[in-house]
Amino acid sequence: MLTIPASTRVYFASQAVDMRKGFPGLCALVEETLQKDPFSGHLFVFVGKAKGRVKILFWDLNGFVLYYKRLEKGRFQMPDTTGAHVRLEAAELSMLLSGIDLQRDRLKRWKPPATAIDNND
Repeated sequence: MLTIPASTRVYFASQAVDMRKGFPGLCALVEETLQKDPFSGHLFVFVGKAKGRVKILFWDLNGFVLYYKRLEKGRFQMPDTTGAHVRLEAAELSMLLSGIDLQRDRLKRWKPPATAIDNND
């Protein structure tokens, strides 16, 4: 689980990205497409074409860190996107990685899944 300080911004790339890209390729996308500084310490979120994989790139004082999550089944539910990127709140990133749909009209109707209670205590 990622712990994100309040001062850190989260930028979500609206276009699908080739998930074979590593640090240099993703840094180039941050600079050229998102027009941001990859050394800023902010988080840059990229999703593959099939929406089953997410990479998060960020600078951690002495090197880049790449967080990668692949779903075994299903797809990540993407936020509404217009332009080259969307700025997300830390809670929205957490919800995205947890599989919660970030589209505003559906988010209003979202209810947490029911959890099974074990009565064998």
